[in-house]
Amino acid sequence: MKFQFDANQAFQLDAVRAVVELFAGQMPATGGSLQTTAIHSAGTGPLFAGSVQTEIGLGNALTITGDILFKNLRAIQERNDLDPSDDLYPKINYGKSGTGGDADGGLHFSVEMETGTGKTYVYLRTIFELNRAYGWKKFIIVVPSVAIREGVLKSIEMTAEHFRALYGNPEFEHCVYDARRIPQLRQFAVSNTIQVLVINIDAFRKNFTGTDAESKSNVIYKETDRLQGRQPIEFVRATNPVVIIDEPQSVDSTEKAQEAIKALNPLCTLRYSATHRNPYNLVYRLDPIRSLQLGLVKQIVVGSTDTPNAHNAAFVRLVKTENKTGIKAKVEIDVVQKKGITRKAITVKSGDDLFVKSEEREIYKTGYEITDISCEPGNEYIQFSSGKRLALGEEQGGFGDDIIKIQIRKTVEKHLQKELELRDRAARGEGIKVLTLFFLDRVANYRVYVPDGSTTAGAYANYFEESLKELLREPRYEPLRADYADVAKVHNGYFSKDKKGILKDTGGDTKDDDDTYNLIMREKERLLDLNEPLRFIFSHSALREGWDNPNVFQIGTLSAGNSVVKKRQEIGRGLRLPVDAQGRRVFDPKLNRLYVVANENYETFAKTLQNEYEEDCGVTFGKIPKTVFAKICVGTSPEGEEITLGREAGERLRAALVAEKYLDDAGKITEKFNPRARGFLLQLPAEFSEQRAAVTDLLASYQTERHIERADGEKRYRAKKQVLLNPEFIALWEKISAKTIYRVEYSTDALIAGAVEAIKKIEKIEPVRAAYREASLAIENAGVTATMLRESAETLTYTGALPDIIAYLQAETELTRGTLVRILKESGRLPEFFNNPQKFMDAVAGAIKHELHRLIIDGIKYERVPGEFFEMRLFEEQELVTYLHNRYELQNAGKSPYDAIAYDSEIERSFAEGLDKREDVKFFVKLPDTFKIRTPVGCYNPDWAIMTPENKVVYLVRETKGTRKLEKLRPDEVNKIRCGEAHFRALGVDFNVVTNAGDLLVSGG
Repeated sequence: MKFQFDANQAFQLDAVRAVVELFAGQMPATGGSLQTTAIHSAGTGPLFAGSVQTEIGLGNALTITGDILFKNLRAIQERNDLDPSDDLYPKINYGKSGTGGDADGGLHFSVEMETGTGKTYVYLRTIFELNRAYGWKKFIIVVPSVAIREGVLKSIEMTAEHFRALYGNPEFEHCVYDARRIPQLRQFAVSNTIQVLVINIDAFRKNFTGTDAESKSNVIYKETDRLQGRQPIEFVRATNPVVIIDEPQSVDSTEKAQEAIKALNPLCTLRYSATHRNPYNLVYRLDPIRSLQLGLVKQIVVGSTDTPNAHNAAFVRLVKTENKTGIKAKVEIDVVQKKGITRKAITVKSGDDLFVKSEEREIYKTGYEITDISCEPGNEYIQFSSGKRLALGEEQGGFGDDIIKIQIRKTVEKHLQKELELRDRAARGEGIKVLTLFFLDRVANYRVYVPDGSTTAGAYANYFEESLKELLREPRYEPLRADYADVAKVHNGYFSKDKKGILKDTGGDTKDDDDTYNLIMREKERLLDLNEPLRFIFSHSALREGWDNPNVFQIGTLSAGNSVVKKRQEIGRGLRLPVDAQGRRVFDPKLNRLYVVANENYETFAKTLQNEYEEDCGVTFGKIPKTVFAKICVGTSPEGEEITLGREAGERLRAALVAEKYLDDAGKITEKFNPRARGFLLQLPAEFSEQRAAVTDLLASYQTERHIERADGEKRYRAKKQVLLNPEFIALWEKISAKTIYRVEYSTDALIAGAVEAIKKIEKIEPVRAAYREASLAIENAGVTATMLRESAETLTYTGALPDIIAYLQAETELTRGTLVRILKESGRLPEFFNNPQKFMDAVAGAIKHELHRLIIDGIKYERVPGEFFEMRLFEEQELVTYLHNRYELQNAGKSPYDAIAYDSEIERSFAEGLDKREDVKFFVKLPDTFKIRTPVGCYNPDWAIMTPENKVVYLVRETKGTRKLEKLRPDEVNKIRCGEAHFRALGVDFNVVTNAGDLLVSGG
């Protein structure tokens, strides 16, 4: 199979745009003479279109001033709702303490993207965009480990064909830095094509003095005859590369690593991570909350097994040993407390008695004095006076094995259920391979070595095979039995090995772990082949960042104690959206759920994960950013632009929410905000009454429980045959389910006239202005200070070669050259093209496309397709899956195919409740996601079909929104709704937009 890539995912394009527009005003790639001084260059040769030639290579050049760059940075941060930077050149910090040196004068920009959302794709695409926009050709990708390096190389390989098609087959080469192939750096330096060098930080951070001792200096800093006596680093420095740092928190968290990055002489560094320790000059953020809201990663469902009040035996579990400040161990035991016996983690040292530590529980009275603690890696244990020894992660006196068996069975059961759900897709050639990942704490639980050197299955492997065989004997899984004929082939372990090939426990950061990574990375695509029997993967900490697979739907954590691996690291291995047999990404929220079988209760898992999001990603759950209220949509302008509340109204709205105690002074959601409570209505001032539903949904989106679901909150419903076979319901379905085709009619003259008027209204395109400032420096005991003396600004006249504006607009709008020429001439705005060509072209293209879409929608005509319908069997074949946060259970059974409604917003929940109560509603149904109407602006999925028997039978389709005024909705929503109205008009079905059940018959029925 081959992965397919979507070039039009808005969130990825926004991330690319954020970086590219940092350099707005930079000389375009079309070339021309230069009228300003480069602030970064690798030499003194002539500058052309963002490049500079030296005696040893062709390098990138930055041709705009720092003032312009800083202005661009602040504009991008404001657009993306990010805190503004105080300085273009940040103070660089290193080390875990966050302390570090002074500003290094370098340009550092950060992009934050949640695991699984295509971070590598984004920075690879940014390379091609920077080349197309500014002519830059030299790029270095710095990675922290072999694992991530292999992942990057795999991504470059998989996306090569995609990018060639997208960017007109550009010449580009990539290579991995290899100290044994130093001459490759000369090719990197002199080539006039796009060059991408991938290098591990360890290859150039040892020493920068070029010492003779191999152990003290990297080869890249040593003079060599193979490069005419030059140091290899000279060829890198000459290119003034754009340096991309993958996982910067792992790459340059030390002073030496920072110095190594500076040694590359970067034009700038672009830093990409989901967990920045220091997000210098952040230009784009896609955090975990937004990723989940946009459906860009799988929803997380947590299942757990617990044994409350099981304190009958002397329970002890060894959590860890340490020797930082003396030899100690952390153990879990059952302790007597006021509220009863509680399992608690305590720290012990040699000589401690668990009888005392447990507050004198009788079952610990004999034989539980600590006599020995071992901190030796791979051989950690504690020993008691009874002679009993517990290894790391081992326990006694609990139900460890029983819990593990249940966890394995539940995980396997979820896996098989997912396979059953996907069988129909396989029949259509859209099969999705289902994978499950088990995390272990010890290899011995999966593979056991016997004295003769051979291996046998460990306890967990046996539990797994027993559970799988037992489940497959159940009638419901009969269709899957052929795929599991050889149970031994459907599971395998990925563990590190020692020099003798013996599997071993490691921490995930050793040379042996790199070998494990290489193996599993090479097999990433094979694992997705439906004909490959392997479906269950057993591993441990070796699967840290750098490996994931989009089709992991279940994760089982089978360590005896709480895992030392972070929750984000564990779930990160399965968050990516799945792909089908054709390599196409699948965006189906009902399918995209990551089921995590945790070795702790749901509440603890959720709390730990939340803490990690806050610590690692800077996310504060339940706290509403001040800026979001200003962004609430209240309508659209005549040009189709979204109108928002604005800063002042947003501040008044926030103040009102604080006054009503829905938020506290810090902006955190209070317990009073409970939209699930029956009859809940958000109290707002009259001026915000029309935004009540939007504000309710906004606040709810910041509640943690919306993103992590309790597994036992899941409830499934089968469609009721008595409803589906009811003649009146059949009549309703036959009336609304006919399929249509559309045609579009519009006048070229009308398009030209409308486009001309739209272009006349765009903001004037001004020339680029450069700011000049003078400051007086004073060197004092307190440091160096600067006092501004004067400043001025001057206009920069563009004298470079002009791009082909007609060709550009053709590519953007697909209109003919003749039509575009007429539009430009009649607009009277063409002289502004010479002020700032790219800005003018983008503004004009946007105005034309908006007018084109308006005319297309106005002129659309739908016609029924004879004999083609959306089939009612969709209800029979598909269960309705609901969760606590999105389920409304009907009070009047028989009014809808299912006994519950899965709603997407508070507006929908309220509408469903209203329909349920109304006596004049005979039937209603929330239309399935597969009920899609084709439109010129994408597929449209209407909300509700309703039948009312008042006087005569009336068939209705209703779209639920926060307002009935279409001008207050986003333009793309309005266009789809208008197409839906035209579609149902062709079927003779009443269609309208409503905000509540009271608006049901507003169009007259």
